[in-house]
Amino acid sequence: MTPFLEFTNISKSFPGVRALKELSFSVPAGRVIGLLGENGAGKSTLIKILGGDYQPDTGEIRIAGQARRFTSTRASLGAGVTVVHQELQLVPELTVAENLMLGRFPSRAGVVDFRKLFEQVGAVLKDIGVEVDPRVKVSELSIGTRQMVEIAKAAIFDASVIALDEPTSSLSAHESEVLFRLVDRLRKAGKVILYVSHRLDELFRLCDGCVVLRDGRLVAHHETMEGLTREVLVREMVGREIQDIWGWRPRKLGDVRLSASGVRGSRLPIPASFQVRAGEILGFFGLVGAGRSELSRLLYGADRRHAGELRMDGQPVHVRNPRQAVRAGLVLCPEDRKADGILQGRSVEENVNVSCRRHFSPLGFINPGREARMAEDYIKRLGVRTPSRFQDIVNLSGGNQQKVILSRWLAEQGIKVFIVDEPTRGIDVGAKSDIYEVLYGLAELGISIIVISSELPEVMGISDRILVMCGGRITAEFDRPDFSEEKLLAAALPDRSVAQEDSK
Repeated sequence: MTPFLEFTNISKSFPGVRALKELSFSVPAGRVIGLLGENGAGKSTLIKILGGDYQPDTGEIRIAGQARRFTSTRASLGAGVTVVHQELQLVPELTVAENLMLGRFPSRAGVVDFRKLFEQVGAVLKDIGVEVDPRVKVSELSIGTRQMVEIAKAAIFDASVIALDEPTSSLSAHESEVLFRLVDRLRKAGKVILYVSHRLDELFRLCDGCVVLRDGRLVAHHETMEGLTREVLVREMVGREIQDIWGWRPRKLGDVRLSASGVRGSRLPIPASFQVRAGEILGFFGLVGAGRSELSRLLYGADRRHAGELRMDGQPVHVRNPRQAVRAGLVLCPEDRKADGILQGRSVEENVNVSCRRHFSPLGFINPGREARMAEDYIKRLGVRTPSRFQDIVNLSGGNQQKVILSRWLAEQGIKVFIVDEPTRGIDVGAKSDIYEVLYGLAELGISIIVISSELPEVMGISDRILVMCGGRITAEFDRPDFSEEKLLAAALPDRSVAQEDSK
């Protein structure tokens, strides 16, 4: 088949690391190609070169036989390329329509025709099955809905080459189905689609073939998915066998560590009550919008708690803000790493030490030697891929950013309850295994772990017990011997009788 998109000998280096090494492969029109590899393998770098964010040091990109070198994202768009990044590129204070048509507003005599703008975008959104009002500000949307808006750009720009980087990482099951139908439509229309995902079931469902990267090099180019297995792809990605990614193991549980009674707030109006024991891994499962993240923010003091009581080891604790939560021994790794987790523009070292430095800087003076040793220790212990502790954290892959956030709290003293919200969102299978091992290690030290995840295999694979949420309420509880996908999904789906009662 005649190639439509071609990468030839693409190389790219950054200070201290060579991200891509003479990468070459091609894709015919009307094909969906999976792009696989561990975090740091070079996938995002390649996508950013295609999108004009980076320029390659060597090599060439050809589209429809024409050599291209994109010096800006605008040049890439002009050549018919649309990139949907995992980290959303939306302007929160603009409407959905304004975000989708930024730089291409319909106008009359130099004045934006907002009526036409909203009509055009509304028609496209309806056509592709994205249920969102084009007049609503992006800041008012959930992360999952924002992701769908980002994906809608591919249809708005009518691109010939589309790159989707972890497109379902924040989507509900329904939203994912809408995306899959859109991808099928784009394929039938002759588009080239590069599909980056760590969810191998999606790749087998959607992709015609796949490319596997490791350490910036091409290690496999499969023209078809026929005959491939998860085991083969995992071995190609990580260079080793991973027989059991979850690695769950039983442990002795202690007394009740954290007890929440009647906790509620403005974004979680239905009171929630639960307990977690010392050394226990308690999973929270639910569909997007079920209230899991809202509950975690109430526990952590990130949102104001209107009612309810928290007890730590049987004693009341007063948590009105994150500072008080940390001092009480309760910490949170948030769902949105970019917005709420990392300190952008700061080094890996600063991100590791930002909380714990108060323990060894009592007079307010930073101890450079102590901070350097702390950062180097956790970089080594968690296998953070970074050229040095001085590297800006935004230059790290998502999986390595997550390891740095985990390091921050591991370095903190006196942690009793560790809440992790979507801990492996957009993270490769090897890094997932590393993060689970960290959580097991903490649990074995007697720390209570609360894992919030919308990935059913994940929450079933690593939890000792699971609470299911739906519509802002806890609807079911399951011990490990009773785990089943059917039971968990049934408890996560809205019940009409409950919904009608709540609406009265």
